Parts: sequence; structure tokens; C-alpha cells
Amino acid sequence: MKKTGILTIALLILAVTLPLSAQVTDTTKTTDPSTWSGVNLVYKKEHIFNKKPIEYPHVREADIMWSKVVWRIIDLREKMNQPLYYPTKVIGDRMNLIELLLQSIKDGGLQAYSAPLDDPNEFKEPITYDQVMTNFDAKDKVIGVLNVATGLTDSIKIKGEINTDEALQILVKEMWFFDRKRSVLDVRIIGICPIRVFFEPEDTNKENIQKEKLFWVKYPEARPFLAQKEVFNAFNDSEMRSFDEIFYKRFFTGFIVQESNVYNNRIVADYTLGVESLQEAERIENLIFQFEHDLWEY
Repeated sequence: MKKTGILTIALLILAVTLPLSAQVTDTTKTTDPSTWSGVNLVYKKEHIFNKKPIEYPHVREADIMWSKVVWRIIDLREKMNQPLYYPTKVIGDRMNLIELLLQSIKDGGLQAYSAPLDDPNEFKEPITYDQVMTNFDAKDKVIGVLNVATGLTDSIKIKGEINTDEALQILVKEMWFFDRKRSVLDVRIIGICPIRVFFEPEDTNKENIQKEKLFWVKYPEARPFLAQKEVFNAFNDSEMRSFDEIFYKRFFTGFIVQESNVYNNRIVADYTLGVESLQEAERIENLIFQFEHDLWEY
């Protein structure tokens, strides 16, 4: 009886110490200590890394009875869009949308395209990661520094770095269409283009804000990468959404700046000023939803 009691106590001690030792062991398995967040100290995160893009319902050309292509600006400074902008620096496995796109382009998994101002064809000219860095004004620079010992000016090369904080807006090209087979008004995102908002170095008073489209990516090609990165959820750390889910479920806000039209797809700002641009954007938005509304009888 005494031996049985000792054996029971020993088994209880072993059952308690094994999970603790397993936790300690897990802390030593970090491959990148600089970005390790410590979450795997509690549990191993596997779900997000194996996620696949949400599959769209199949659509036939014969079922599309009406469609409209629009271009929409998503301002990342707005509260609803901030999960796409933050974190501005990589925290563990978390990164913002621009960082993810740049990493995918750099690794060769995602193709970037030029974003010229005067060409309405967004996916015409492929560009390299180095060209993307040039668009970010992240080129290596040579500056002169006075050498106190010799009295001469030495040339020092400063390596260019991409400042993703300046990408404050995203231009999204999307198609709205009515699928008569499913009797729904649906939407598909076609492409994404980050927009850099900055001031010129000589503009010390910051009076003239500059905007520059950086590059285009095809959204269907980017979805596998967007599906495997988390977006911060302010209400539940263990229920993080992916970037793909954010776009699929339309958890963002924006305003229309362009629609497909006969005038070379001209932008709204070409024929309106000030508040008229917002009114025109609202008119286009209402046109899309009123089309579906007018199909039904009540």
C-alpha cells in the first residue's frame, strides 16, 4: 500500500513537470530572435501559415448581365483602415500590407508592374524590385562629409532604405457585376497600387504635398501571400484575420476616384473640383447599388 502511494505521487510530479519542461524547450527553438514575439511560448501557431485564399464562387460570362469597373482610394490614415497600415515595423510574424507586398516582390513570388500617370494600362510593363526601391526614393546616395583631420571632404555612401510609412494610400481597381445565376451584386478586386504621400526635401515648410503611384500588383496573384499573414484584431488576439479576409469581407472604407468611361477612363478630378469630386464619387457609388435595387419588386 505504501509503495502504491509513493508511485502515485511520483506520477503526479512527473505529469506537472513535463508540460513545464516542454514550454522551456520551446523558447529555445526560435530561428529568428530579432522578430520572435514569444507567442509560441504558450502555443504553436500553425493555422495562419497553412491558410489558403477564400475560394470565389464560379462565374460564367453568360451569367454577367451588368458590370462596372471602378478605381477606389483606401486612405490608411482612416481608423477602419489602420489594420492595413500598422505595424509600421515588423513585430514577430506581423507586418503591414505594404511590407508584405514588398517582401513578396523581393522574394520573386509576386510580379510588380509600373504605374505611369499617362497610361491607363496598369499591368503593361513589369518592373523589378530595384525599380520599386527607386520609386520609393530608396536609392543609394553619396554625400560629402568634412574630414576634421585632413580638412577635406570625404564621400560617404548611404544605403537606401524603403520608408513604408509614406505609403498612406492604396488605389484599388475592382469590378462590380450582377450575377443573374445567383441573383447577387458581387465584386472582384483586380489590382492594388500603393500611393506614396510625401514632401520634397526642399519643402521645409511642408506646404506642397506630393503623391506618387508606386507599383501595381495583380490581386489574384497576391492572394496566396495575403492569406498567410495576420491582421491585428483589436478584440481578440487569438482570432486574427488575414489580409485576404479583410479584402474579401470588405473590412475597409474608401471612395471612388475613377470609373470606366468613354473618355479614356478619365479620373473624377479631371472634370470636377473640390466637394464636387466627392459628390461625383457618391453618385457613382449610388449608381452601382441602385442598379441591383431596381431589379426587385417590393
